[in-house]
Parts: sequence; structure tokens; C-alpha cells
Amino acid sequence: MALVLAPEPPLPEWLAALDAQIARAPSFFDARPVLLDLAALPREQPNVAGLIELLAGRGIRIIGTEGAHPSWQGVEKWGGPIGTAAKGAGRPVELPDERPPPATPTPAEAAAMVIDHPIRSGQSIVHETGDVTIIGSVAWGAEIVAGGSIHVYGALRGRAIAGFTGNKATRIFCRKLEAELLAIDGVYKTADDMDRGLHGRAVQAWLDGESMMMAALD
Repeated sequence: MALVLAPEPPLPEWLAALDAQIARAPSFFDARPVLLDLAALPREQPNVAGLIELLAGRGIRIIGTEGAHPSWQGVEKWGGPIGTAAKGAGRPVELPDERPPPATPTPAEAAAMVIDHPIRSGQSIVHETGDVTIIGSVAWGAEIVAGGSIHVYGALRGRAIAGFTGNKATRIFCRKLEAELLAIDGVYKTADDMDRGLHGRAVQAWLDGESMMMAALD
């Protein structure tokens, strides 16, 4: 299952947030294939190939890209959505300071993502700027990653990762707990760590210091 990573301008701030997440959860990207979605970058963005090399230098295994503009040089060697990343990523490349002003997201875009259908096995949903709400179930082998809280109005059977950008106040809610993994700001529990009495019930999860707490909602 590939994780989708979507860089957003301004890139120095985005990279700093990524580095902070890696520091909190050093093994998060270990051996995980990553598909790089470049669609949010402006056409005038300089040195996109250098950005990809910076990510590879952080140990992120990029298997391909999508949303790249044809005018960007050097991106093609990283393949398309079904391509394979070049082996032996090069040295880190310093990104130029010159960049166009970023587009300002609307409050709705920054606040939440609402998906009105089930999430199938193998799908990965990433929304780093707010909550994610799934009106439906999340299948085994699927993954939801949110900068805010996660709400699943159905069975949660896959992985739910809230507070991805460092928000300890986020929570995870689901109507039926059957999850493989729950994580909030790098603190996680696998299915084996969860109270069996909560299995199949409506549940919320939150952080109390460095511990994840879970309780039934019904």
C-alpha cells in the first residue's frame, strides 16, 4: 500500500513540518512506498527535482510521481504513478528562496475533508491541514492520515493516524472499532494493544500526556 505525500508551497515551511513529523515518529516512512502528488505546486515552482531528491535523502522511498508539469526538468526520472524511483538518490539540493506567493486555502479547505463513500483496501487518504470525516467504512489495508481529528461514520478496520502535523489535541472517532492501528501525534496502538471490550463498539481515542486513551461512546 503506497502512501500519498503532497508537497504544498511554501516548500521550506512544508519541509520543516515534515521534518518535525519524522522526528516524532522516526519509523513512520520506513520501508513504505510513497507516491508523490505534485499537483499543489505552481507551474513556476523552481527545482522540483531537487525537492524530490531532498525527500529521498530523508529516507522516503518514492516509487513515482503524479501531477508533475511537463516543463519541470529532471522529474521524469522518478517515474509516473506506476513508475519506479531511481535507485541511489542523489545528494541534497538546496531549494532557491525565490518562489511565487502561495495560494491561500479557503477556510473550508483548511478545516476539513469530507469523503462520502467507503475507503477500499489499499487506499490512502492524506489531509494534513484539518479533520477528515469518512461517511462510510474504512476497509482493512486502508489508511487515513489527518493533521486534525478523524471521524469514521462506519466500521474502522484499517489504520487511522490523527494529529499528523503535531496536534496533540486531536481525536479519533469511529462507529465500529475493528482497527489495525490508531495513532495520534506519533503515539499509537495496534489491534493487539486495544481493549478487547471495545472491539465492535463506537469508540473515541485521545492523548493523555504520552499515553493513548480509548473509551466507548455507547
